[in-house]
Amino acid sequence: MTAPRTHALDLDPERVTNDLAALVLTVVELLRQLMERQAVRRFDEGTLSAEQEDQLGTALMLLDERMDELCAQHGLRRSDLNLDLGPLGPLLADPGV
Repeated sequence: MTAPRTHALDLDPERVTNDLAALVLTVVELLRQLMERQAVRRFDEGTLSAEQEDQLGTALMLLDERMDELCAQHGLRRSDLNLDLGPLGPLLADPGV
């Protein structure tokens, strides 16, 4: 005799789509934060020309704005994208942003 299942699989197409969007946006936000940290490091080291600094700053600002737009489009906040990794802590650096 098998035990009854206590967890049902939610296959609602809208929910699946929203969950997939949240997962993709989580990965994009993680990469955005990593790129931002790398840019700050390069700014601090002085390895960029003034033109490169301007271009990189503009690109990061536009990416940040686009992330806000995508989150709003899917009814998410940036804090919704942060995953709890248990003993390792949160995945993203700024969960409240």
